[in-house]
Amino acid sequence: MSEALFVSDGELFVPSELTRGPWAPDAQHGGAPAALLARCVEGFDGGAAMFVARLTIELLRPVPLTPLRVTTAFARPGKKVQLVAASLHAGDVEVVRALALRIRRAELPVPAEALHRPAPPVGPDHGSVSTAPWHRERAYVAFHSHAVEHRFVRGSFAEPGPATDWIRLRVPVVAGEAVAPLSRVAAAADFGNGVSWVLTRTAGYVFINPDLTIYVHRLPEGEWVCLEATTRPESHGVGLAESNLWDERGPIGRSLQSLLLDRGSPA
Repeated sequence: MSEALFVSDGELFVPSELTRGPWAPDAQHGGAPAALLARCVEGFDGGAAMFVARLTIELLRPVPLTPLRVTTAFARPGKKVQLVAASLHAGDVEVVRALALRIRRAELPVPAEALHRPAPPVGPDHGSVSTAPWHRERAYVAFHSHAVEHRFVRGSFAEPGPATDWIRLRVPVVAGEAVAPLSRVAAAADFGNGVSWVLTRTAGYVFINPDLTIYVHRLPEGEWVCLEATTRPESHGVGLAESNLWDERGPIGRSLQSLLLDRGSPA
C-alpha cells in the first residue's frame, strides 16, 4: 500500500490507491483532490503571508486514478484580499476547480472576551470506530477506509442522522511533504454527507456532492479535525450537508456541500 495520497512526478501528481472513493474503484474520493488543491492554493505566490479564509471546490466530473496536472493563478491579486484559482486536469480534461479567498495575516490584539470559544465535542480518544452498511461491496483499498481514521463520538457510519466524527489523515497528501493544516481540513470536510447520511445506499439512494465550500477562521492544531455534520434531503432530488468544524481547542469554521440525490436499484 502507498504511503501517501499522491506522488509528485515533475509537473504531475500521481494518485495512489488510497485516493479511491466509495462510488467506483476507478474514481477518487472528493477529499483527496480537495486536500491537494488546498495545498496548492495556500502555497501559491508567497502564500505564507496570507490566510485562506474560504475554499470552494467544484467537482466537475469523476476524478480518475491517473496522473493529474495542477494549474494555479490569481483570479484577483491584492495586498489584503486575494482570490486564487486552481484547476486539476486529467490529460486535457479539467476535473476539479477550486477558488480560494485569501486574507492578509496581521498581528491584531483582540479583547479577551471576543476570543471566547465554545468547548469542542468530546475528543477522539472517547470515540468509536464503525463500518458503513455497504462496506462489503467496497472492500478495496480506498480513501474513506484506509487513508483516514474515524472516531465517532455521536452517530456512526452504520446509522442515519446527524453525526460527530473526529477524522485524521493517516498519510501525507504528497509523498515526502508534511501535511498542511488546511489540507487536513479539506480532507475531512468532504465527509460531511457521508457520516450524516439519512438516505441509505442499501435502498439504492445516492447522495453525491458536486461541490464543497469550507470557511475557516482558525487553522486546526494537531492531526484531528472534527465534523459535527447534518444532512438535509429534499423531495426534488437536491440536498444540503453542513458541518461545524472543530479541533481539540474549539471551533475552526464550517463547511457546506450541495447534494445530488438519486435512486437506483437497491444494493
